[in-house]
Amino acid sequence: MTDNESDDEEPAGTRPLPLLEKRPQTFDQSASAASYTPVLTPEEGGEHRRMWSVRRLPAAVVALLGLGAAGLLLYDVVAVRADRPAMAWRRTLGEQLAARPLDDVWVLLGAGVVALLGLWLLVLAATPGHRRVLAMRGGDDDVRAWLDAEAAALVLRDRAMEVPGVRSVRVRVRRAKVEARAVAHFRELDDVRADLDTALGDAVAALGLARAPRLRVRVDRPGKRG
Repeated sequence: MTDNESDDEEPAGTRPLPLLEKRPQTFDQSASAASYTPVLTPEEGGEHRRMWSVRRLPAAVVALLGLGAAGLLLYDVVAVRADRPAMAWRRTLGEQLAARPLDDVWVLLGAGVVALLGLWLLVLAATPGHRRVLAMRGGDDDVRAWLDAEAAALVLRDRAMEVPGVRSVRVRVRRAKVEARAVAHFRELDDVRADLDTALGDAVAALGLARAPRLRVRVDRPGKRG
């Protein structure tokens, strides 16, 4: 080997690496959205019954108000039977009810308030409540399970963040619908949304819900407010 050949050789590991150039991508889309309903086979379906709320707070308020009104009225009746004058509020109320006509504004207003209160109590008695609790499928009739909607939203959000291109995502879970709004900082929006459709669809199916909610996915660019 000559001296010139030894000077031209470079030590191993010091050769420059090839330069790779990536063409800059241009994104014309600002948003991409789609919705669909996951399909459950009959074997996957189950009861859609919701958990009934015991309505502790409304029941306690109604019980306390009723107990207070009944106790006050009973005390006044006993006082009158003991030859003592009736309370001023009962005398005034009796005089007002005897003097005011039925079409008086205050009479109508009081009747409306009582009617709304009664309607509210009827709605509470006829509806199950617990709107933030989702019924799950169960293989045994004696075992019933429910999933909190906020916990389900956290699971779906973590699954959506694993999709390439997703910068942030907000998920809202309801009994009949799942809404996901994501922000993508690279990749085409349609590609990101398609991957989100697949990922969230599989995640919703894995939750084991008795009723398959509709899935709506929207993907935006950073800086765009939906």
